[in-house]
Amino acid sequence: MSQTTSAASDALAERVDRMIHIGRVGAARPLVAALRRMGLARCRLDLLEAKLALREDRVGDALAGLDRAIGAESADVGLRKCRAEARLRANNIVGAADDAAEAVILDRVDPGNKALLGLVLIEMQRYEDAVACLAEAVANDPGHPSYRLGLAEALLRLGRTAEAEATIDQAAALHPGRVDLRIKAILLRMRQRNFHAALALAQAAKLEGVADAVVFGLLGHAYSSLGQHDLAAEAYREALKLCPEDAYVRHLVAASGAMPGADRAPPDYLRAVFNGYAERFEPHLIALRYRVPGLIRAVIAGEIADRAAPAMLDLGCGTGLVAVTCSDLPLGPITGVDISPLMLAKAREKLVYTELVEADLPQFLETDPRLWPLVTAGDVFCYFGDLATILAKLRARMELDGLLVFSVEELLPDAAGVKQGNGAFALGRLGRYAHAAEHVAAAATAAGFSIEQLRQEDLREESDTPVPGLLVSLRASLHG
Repeated sequence: MSQTTSAASDALAERVDRMIHIGRVGAARPLVAALRRMGLARCRLDLLEAKLALREDRVGDALAGLDRAIGAESADVGLRKCRAEARLRANNIVGAADDAAEAVILDRVDPGNKALLGLVLIEMQRYEDAVACLAEAVANDPGHPSYRLGLAEALLRLGRTAEAEATIDQAAALHPGRVDLRIKAILLRMRQRNFHAALALAQAAKLEGVADAVVFGLLGHAYSSLGQHDLAAEAYREALKLCPEDAYVRHLVAASGAMPGADRAPPDYLRAVFNGYAERFEPHLIALRYRVPGLIRAVIAGEIADRAAPAMLDLGCGTGLVAVTCSDLPLGPITGVDISPLMLAKAREKLVYTELVEADLPQFLETDPRLWPLVTAGDVFCYFGDLATILAKLRARMELDGLLVFSVEELLPDAAGVKQGNGAFALGRLGRYAHAAEHVAAAATAAGFSIEQLRQEDLREESDTPVPGLLVSLRASLHG
């Protein structure tokens, strides 16, 4: 290759790398083919092809190409870093750690190598080591926002919240135009239930002219959490103006009372969310140490020991986790209902359901005339605010003495001792409602149920922090 051609291919390779980084894969793909014809160095071409495959979610192809490339050029830092990312995507944490550590050994000067190793160490739950790596990366490149975000996450995992907040705030101050950093800072305060601080940050962003739907949505959450519902509704309306087609933003506006249907997440929102979530639903919940199916199974096992095998209705069945967990119990036919066709396709693969129905839950309960002796609803009522209506519909479809078992996220007081929302239920930042135990009990009794269990349980973890919930079992009593 001539010197001129080599310089041209190098310049084009840098351009293609930037295009892949910003997601312009359609434009990058033919240019990678052109670089192959131009005779670009093999290891550099392999790296571009692997990055392109990762951008297109072809993780297996990326790993196969990287394995071949590293077999031929084991000392290439770029290939090692890219394979560490690919292995992380494939959930091969140990392999990712090996590659990230090798990248550090090969080039101890580049802070990006230390930062990558720090991020992998977070995944390995080696938080002290992660802090050491990421702090060194920040010291060597103080202006790099991603290094600071990684350091903040490691500090959070160690419970060093004040240091994490300061780290994210420094990143936002260094890059005032980066809206994502402001969002991270606000979210951190929301996660810590420090709603006053979250409100102050969101208000500051608004005053500085940040026009972003997420920022306005978080502003609404902060107002709502502090009981300032009129201001929350106004913030949600501003978010809707910026993103009128977004189903989640419409959900926030509805829940704030600024639109009709404020007592639940709208069906189009739920369908969009869970269709998009179907492929990664189970691995994600497993990673969060999701306990709900096992909790529900334990209740059912204790209640049906001396009964004939009851038919079971699994509301909001998703991919079928509750039914699979209960499949060894002496149950009759199991019917699953869910609004997401892609979730139902995953449930169908489990081969545990006699029938699967695509429907919005209230609509199903209104139109299907069957009576049920056993109904489950694992993490379903978090998409309803006031539970009185949905529980009344359910009671009308249950046999006398029938059993209903469900879970909800628990609404607890904030640091100031105040419960969010109206004190009975509140919409959280992820679009799910949390419910106070008193509200659950009152709604169940009013609907015609007697309460057998209403106890506190951790449902899962988020950022290594337990998510508090309520496990509820109800009997359809005579006055229903």
